[in-house]
Amino acid sequence: MLRPELLRTFVRVAELASFTQAGEQLGLPRSTVSEHIQALEELLGTRLLQRTTRKVTVTQDGLVLYERGKDMLAQLDGLQGLFRQQDEALSGRLRVDMPTVMARKLLMPRLGEFLARHPALDLEVSCTDRRVDLVREGFDCVVRAGAVGDPSLVARLLGRTPQVTCASPAYLAAHGVPRSLADLAGHRLIHYASVLGARSAGFEYLQNGETRSLPMAGALSVNNAEAYESACLGGLGLIQVPLHGVRDELEAGRLVRVLEDVALPSMDVSLLYAHRHLPQRVRVFMRWLTQLLGEPGVLGPPVSARG
Repeated sequence: MLRPELLRTFVRVAELASFTQAGEQLGLPRSTVSEHIQALEELLGTRLLQRTTRKVTVTQDGLVLYERGKDMLAQLDGLQGLFRQQDEALSGRLRVDMPTVMARKLLMPRLGEFLARHPALDLEVSCTDRRVDLVREGFDCVVRAGAVGDPSLVARLLGRTPQVTCASPAYLAAHGVPRSLADLAGHRLIHYASVLGARSAGFEYLQNGETRSLPMAGALSVNNAEAYESACLGGLGLIQVPLHGVRDELEAGRLVRVLEDVALPSMDVSLLYAHRHLPQRVRVFMRWLTQLLGEPGVLGPPVSARG
């Protein structure tokens, strides 16, 4: 009999190309992972993986089993939740990833509501500004701001968050308040690049519905949203940032919105996952998160500008 746990182990090894990493994600010793693969190969009468001291690769038969096995496991998870009358019965591990600022300012203050409804869930939240590999790192779903850029993933648009241009009161006192794009020649931009060494395009704005870039001076480049905001608070230059990330600072006067007449491109916020057939616990979390981010004022206005 083809036991689901054998198939689940094989799928993770195939995705990660590693017995050790698969065992870590499944909570199994490496020896158990090897036993599962050996038992599955003996049951099916074919070799599924080619193993060397350096790497693990999937055979042709293994590729066939991998594609069909993913669907089988998804259907099995769906069957297990089909007759549940209440979401409170949800259990198991749920691993998600999202941008640092979004996690700190939007998710964490409300997460207690979700966990109170589903106390048997084991939730792991990764907060990072890098683009994680959803499959290889074992995430059930991720939230991304900006372009998706990966056609192998299923993407659900949650909303669009407006961007604003900000500076600290100290910076504006020292350099003046820019009133137009022409004024930016006398100002500094804090550059954001996901990979250090790559220079940002500069100040982005909309013209006739198209995004354009204006190169700007700036002595600092960062690759983290927290550092980006902190540098602005420290008076090191202008930033362009999603409104939800700096709403508190704008309302408190720690940052000031400038160039409000210059249209900026909004930023897509999307929920990404690898397969259309998802366990009930993942679907319930995604539904809750979609409702949370869709509430009035969460991603967008209102906020009062100062200065």
